[in-house]
Amino acid sequence: MEIMGATLRICVDDLEASIPFYERIAGAPAQRNARGGVEVAAIGFFLLMSGPEAELEILRKVTATIAVKDVEEAHRELGALGAQIVAGPIYTPGGRNMLVRHPDGSVFEYVDRLAAS
Repeated sequence: MEIMGATLRICVDDLEASIPFYERIAGAPAQRNARGGVEVAAIGFFLLMSGPEAELEILRKVTATIAVKDVEEAHRELGALGAQIVAGPIYTPGGRNMLVRHPDGSVFEYVDRLAAS
């Protein structure tokens, strides 16, 4: 499994007020998205999320997002190492992802950029 990078997930109360700070320290513009009532801004290695507390409570349980070359390969290797696949892999417009609970209890999202063919 080849890890390409990681994104830190941060829940914020005011997305608009938080974006300029993270754009400045990351040296990159925000790329915005919305999913299920949660507003998201991807800025460099940061993923800012803001929305209803019920949805943020679930998102806070995911420690970080890990970009891998191939989610299917990561699925096989992580499973063999004793990790629990919580959800996925599933295809999304941006690629594939899955949620994985590591043996220590930490939960991570794994993503790749391979779209459905």
